Amino acid sequence: MSKSIQHRLTVLRRQQVQARTGLARSSIYALIANAQFPTPIRLSANTVGWLEHEIENWIGDRAKASRDGAR
Repeated sequence: MSKSIQHRLTVLRRQQVQARTGLARSSIYALIANAQFPTPIRLSANTVGWLEHEIENWIGDRAKASRDGAR
């Protein structure tokens, strides 16, 4: 029997994303515009958030790319 791994869907707000990534608000939205950062999901008419697992994956990808480039 195969098991599927499910992500616990946790939503992060912008300030939490900034704290985890070290990026400024303007940098986050510039990266989104260039399709280099996870896009937020709409929570309400005036509220967006990011899925935690997508942000964690992005951080991991950046760390790997940074270390691979340092060789």
